[in-house]
Amino acid sequence: MKGRVRGLGPGRKTRRTLARGGIGPAAELNTQLGSWPRVKITPMFGRWGYFVGPQLFACFPLRAKDTDLWIRLTPEDQRRALLVPGFVPHRRFAARGWVECRVETSRDVGRAVRWLRRGYEAARQALEREERKTP
Repeated sequence: MKGRVRGLGPGRKTRRTLARGGIGPAAELNTQLGSWPRVKITPMFGRWGYFVGPQLFACFPLRAKDTDLWIRLTPEDQRRALLVPGFVPHRRFAARGWVECRVETSRDVGRAVRWLRRGYEAARQALEREERKTP
């Protein structure tokens, strides 16, 4: 007897939240970050992952009740972000430059975009350096 081959068949339906590109602050973040050059937004492990090439620079929960935005920054930017009220070191990845902040309203989205831009620029520059090295 032949088993079911993965990838064949009807598969699951896409959740409405995913199909709409998120709701609330997630939709605002996806709209803004999606307009930046080379940014790819992918759902992963219950979060929206924001990538420049293969480099993850931020992620935000898919569920509306979760509000913790994770941003990867350079060591200098991380140090400066941690001086801002509302930013804390990431609970597991602080040593790699990650910080966390709450994003619950449109105002919070505007405040976070400044730091997201810094994370995006660092990831973009790292990708460009890598591309220049590759012949």
